[in-house]
Amino acid sequence: MALTDREKAIVAISNAISVYSVYAKNPDMLPKNMSLIDFVLKSTPEALRKEISIDLIDEIFEFVSKTQSGTFINPAD
Repeated sequence: MALTDREKAIVAISNAISVYSVYAKNPDMLPKNMSLIDFVLKSTPEALRKEISIDLIDEIFEFVSKTQSGTFINPAD
């Protein structure tokens, strides 16, 4: 089964958020004044940008933040 464009966009956003987080720890790695939103948009392939919204980025950022901080609770548990 192939991924939908929305699923591909979610993967791209999640990856961009993780990379941004790593880069943000070293200010020399990010261009000056680049926001997370700008980084996500520039990191996402053009063909997938139509799938991206601020709400989707926020939702993924919240999820990624919780999983990286160890506060994620699996609803299946």
